[in-house]
Amino acid sequence: MNEWFFNTLNEQYSLVRICSSGDMGEVSQLRHKMHGRNIIKRVYRGTDSTYKILHALPHPNIPKIYEVIFDNDTVTILEEYIEGLTISDILDSGLYKESGVITIISSLCDALDILHENGIVHRDIKPENVMIDNSGIVKLIDYSAAKIYKPHRSQDTQALGTAGYAAPEQFGIAQSDRRVDIYALGILMNVMLTKEYPSKLFYQGRLTKTIDKCTQLDPNKRYQNVTELKNDLPKEI
Repeated sequence: MNEWFFNTLNEQYSLVRICSSGDMGEVSQLRHKMHGRNIIKRVYRGTDSTYKILHALPHPNIPKIYEVIFDNDTVTILEEYIEGLTISDILDSGLYKESGVITIISSLCDALDILHENGIVHRDIKPENVMIDNSGIVKLIDYSAAKIYKPHRSQDTQALGTAGYAAPEQFGIAQSDRRVDIYALGILMNVMLTKEYPSKLFYQGRLTKTIDKCTQLDPNKRYQNVTELKNDLPKEI
């Protein structure tokens, strides 16, 4: 079955570029030889079933997962290719206004709501992992650091995340749960508004209290779910 899949993939698609390659695995862009459609191929070592769950969770703010193939200790994912810009790309040319931040964070809350309800914690929310497609739809991408929350564990088996955006508990203090994504959303908001982490320059404005509550070191003092956060975002700017 797997041999047939990989043979068919190689026959029908050609490599466009290697997007990234490292210890976490390899991400590449492929193009269908006949139809010209682009897809993303992710290959990484492991047996985690996060992408299997994502495959069954169609949502406008989450990339479509077309195939998930397990082959011994390697997972291959075929994923929707998104035409657009990341928040990181947009920040290269200037800052966001509060209204823009609210729109994007609201969409991210919608994506995270369905993820969290299905036990998935993203664990790597940052400007490079949030895309705005050419239709203006927000997409939360790259689930290579995502995990399935297991209530019986006291801490993560592996420390993953991006420095500056990762909550303290992601570094062995406790198990990551949905509140680490809320912490990262707070950091992301501050960066979108100032290009700096809150520790260096804390944003002052209508989103100050929201950012502060998201980024509390004690997870019990943060918003406890993304619905609570979304409902607390200012409605008029």
